[in-house]
Amino acid sequence: MTESARELAARLRADSRGLHDIATVDDPEIGERWYSPVYGPGNPVAPPIVATDSSDGRARGRVTVGKTHEGPPGLVHGGVVATLLDHVLARAVRAAGRGGLTATLTVTYRRPVPLGVPLMATAEMGTTDGRRTTATARLVAEDDPSTTLAEAEGLFIALRPERAADVFAPTGRSVAAWTTRT
Repeated sequence: MTESARELAARLRADSRGLHDIATVDDPEIGERWYSPVYGPGNPVAPPIVATDSSDGRARGRVTVGKTHEGPPGLVHGGVVATLLDHVLARAVRAAGRGGLTATLTVTYRRPVPLGVPLMATAEMGTTDGRRTTATARLVAEDDPSTTLAEAEGLFIALRPERAADVFAPTGRSVAAWTTRT
C-alpha cells in the first residue's frame, strides 16, 4: 500500500503545473481561470459566483455563499465580500475593452451579508484617463434589491505592454488582458 501511494504521489507531482504555468484549460483573454480562488469551477473553495458582462462596461454576478466563507456566525466574511465585488468590477472594466489590475479597492459595508442567501453583485465602468479606469459595484440580496449590503469603488490601471510582457513573461501567454486595449 505504501509503495502504491508513493507511485501515485510521484505521478501527481509529474503532472502538476509549475508556479508560473497557466492551466491548459484557462483562457486569461476572456477571463476564464479554472482554478481561480474567486470564481474557478475547478477550485473547491471558490465562491460559486456565476458572472456575466456586456460590452457597455457592465457586469453582474449571482452567488449564494456557504459556510466555507463564513466570518461572524451566519455571515459572509468581509474579505469574501470585497473579493466578490472586485471580481465584478474587473469584469466590467474588461467588458468595456479596458485592461488592468486593481490599484485601489474601497469597500463600504452597509449591512451584514448573510450566508445561504442568493446575492447579486452588479458593477459598471466609470471614467477613463489614459491607463486608469474607475468602476463602481453594489451587492444586494436578490429578494431585496433595494437594500445595499455593500458597495465598492475600484481603480484599475492597465500595464504598459512592455511592463505586462515583463510581469507575465514566465507564463508564456498573451498579456493583452492586462494592458491598455482601447
